[in-house]
Amino acid sequence: MIVDDVIDSGATRDRWMAQYPSRAFWALTRRQGEWIQFPWEARDTTTDLEDTVRRQLEFLGEDWQREGLRDTPRRVMAALQELTRGYQQDPATILQVTFQADCDQMVVVRDIPFWSLCEHHLLPFHGFVSLGYLPKDGRIVGLSKLPRLVQCFARRLQVQERLTQQIAEAVMEYLYPLGVGVEVRGEHTCMQMRGIQSAGQMRTSALLGVFREGLVRAEFLGLIHGHQ
Repeated sequence: MIVDDVIDSGATRDRWMAQYPSRAFWALTRRQGEWIQFPWEARDTTTDLEDTVRRQLEFLGEDWQREGLRDTPRRVMAALQELTRGYQQDPATILQVTFQADCDQMVVVRDIPFWSLCEHHLLPFHGFVSLGYLPKDGRIVGLSKLPRLVQCFARRLQVQERLTQQIAEAVMEYLYPLGVGVEVRGEHTCMQMRGIQSAGQMRTSALLGVFREGLVRAEFLGLIHGHQ
């Protein structure tokens, strides 16, 4: 017989029963599928994360208590919160206010700057977003809302392909245009600073609705790539 305090994942019980199928296994409580935290284990999450940064500095051979690094854990946590604030932003709220206008032509905003974090290495990638949509029934959105939408998705852990698609799908879902086109040009420090250590610009696009049609597609690409 074996006695455990709690069955959470069930791994200990399963290993015991596989080896000793005829012997009993008892536990004080069963809470599978939940993370169990006893009162004496409660801790300040921010402090825990700052401790993680201190351990990383030690791993690099640094003394986190020296003057230049003493406040680095707090700074790192504040920077991460700022760089990922998009998780607290709602694209539906950003695009909820629209205006009626006598507009049945394409609306395009070029070269919206962005910074994001590569989810594979937590290193920055940055570049520009060009976005266009064809209003339905003359419904348009305020100009500033499109850069806000870009930042909403860029300020998260991302890959450029998903960032491009999320921006396009949000415009289609919440603005209800006839179509939308998005092009993203990005430079990735995870490729420039490590690994192959090579420069190179990545381009991704998402075309939805009527923007998949030849003439509309050509007009959009002409507007975002043409000379000012």
